[in-house]
Amino acid sequence: MDDTLTPDAAALPVLPHPGGDAVLPAPAAWDDPALPRLVLEDPATGLPRAVLPLARGAEVETAIRRARAAIGTGDPLAILARLTGAIEARREDFARAISQDMGSPIDFARSKQVDAACDHLRATLAAARDVPAATEIAPGGHEVAHEPLGVAALITPWNWPLNQVALKVGGALAAGCAMILKPSERSTGAALIFAECMAAAGAPPGLFTVLAGDGETGRLLAAHPGIDIVSFTGSTAVGQRIAAAAGANLVPALLELGGKSANLLFGDCDLPLAVKQGVAHCFRNSGQSCNAASRMLVTRDLYDRAVRLAAAEAAEWQMGPPDRPGPHLGPLVSQAQYDRVQAHIATALAEGARLVAGGPGRAPGLGAGWYPRPTVFADVTPAMRLFHEEVFGPVLAITPFDTEAEAVALANEGGYGLAGYVQTADPARQRRLAARLRVGMVQINGRSRAEGAPFGGVGRSGYGREAGIWGIRAFQSVKSVSGLDPL
Repeated sequence: MDDTLTPDAAALPVLPHPGGDAVLPAPAAWDDPALPRLVLEDPATGLPRAVLPLARGAEVETAIRRARAAIGTGDPLAILARLTGAIEARREDFARAISQDMGSPIDFARSKQVDAACDHLRATLAAARDVPAATEIAPGGHEVAHEPLGVAALITPWNWPLNQVALKVGGALAAGCAMILKPSERSTGAALIFAECMAAAGAPPGLFTVLAGDGETGRLLAAHPGIDIVSFTGSTAVGQRIAAAAGANLVPALLELGGKSANLLFGDCDLPLAVKQGVAHCFRNSGQSCNAASRMLVTRDLYDRAVRLAAAEAAEWQMGPPDRPGPHLGPLVSQAQYDRVQAHIATALAEGARLVAGGPGRAPGLGAGWYPRPTVFADVTPAMRLFHEEVFGPVLAITPFDTEAEAVALANEGGYGLAGYVQTADPARQRRLAARLRVGMVQINGRSRAEGAPFGGVGRSGYGREAGIWGIRAFQSVKSVSGLDPL
């Protein structure tokens, strides 16, 4: 469906404004039909459900003016300490907003989407408390200070709408910045609740503002000379435009972009477990995660068995409405995303990939809504688009390899460099592969990253890091001060 406001959608309800001055457009203008507005659709039905007023130039100017005045106000760590409790008190509100906005199953939204955000905030607070603002690097009064960059523009995606907000806000707040959040227009509901949580945590006026808007709003924000740093999570193509807009003002941009992460399975791994975990890591969140393990590279000796296991595992994953309890996959976020996934499946078939599970079309028995079929392709080669391009849907590509060197070369093809996954019991091989994979994160034998570990990539997956102390330092400048006398 087209996103423009059509006459038959004019009667749709306007997304509720949370009140207060932390969300722009302001409450007084929120219902003004003269504002540009976006039609929001229900991923489970494909039908229009509400309209979202869009911030433009005037609101961007107001947000930046208020943010600049708020720099240095409040106690950042005290606010951060209260913020997690405020989010946990609104857990069900967040889960329902996320489920409605982007189709996340309600149980997944409660456990994974909300819990992940709270875990990130706690890890950031712990890191901020453990690391001093200034560090002595030489005797004789030479220190290095870490100081807030100023006003941070935070542009977040729809696929993890609370988690990504928490990562950016936690780091920027602990660093001492004032923040302007532009969430994805597809998942603004969680950001509006987050604004209420920031107010409940004691954020002074202007320290945190949400701009309800679309891509044009984000472009205006990133290009504004009043912004001191931009942090963006989203597609590589949009990230390039954001970096160019910020770079025109010589403003740093932190970019967490796409991925096509490889999962390497060697002969000494627990194959049934590795395949089960690998399929889950590709499919969870309906495949809409930048670090999804969407390429499974398998040693030739285990390849045929791995393909059979993956096909059987995929058949266990069922699609269902977001409000249905229990483990399952929800719909994709939009018609455009559904069409993108279908195009990738059609291209893979045309290029000769072997379909072993799922395939084109909608998942059976669900009627309307953007429900793809969980899909597995075998015999995917580097000559195929599916090997290189991010699908952002529940589509797994499986490729054989003969040697460790070939596995590394296949994993490093394509230019993305977000995550790599390795399944082997050999400690020496674990370390060799961790060193040779050109990625920002390596996960061995299904063990998740520790809380506060850096998140980010290299190459077409962007640059900069989020989470823990790395997420805080990303929003700070480094100042060298020499000749200080003892206090």
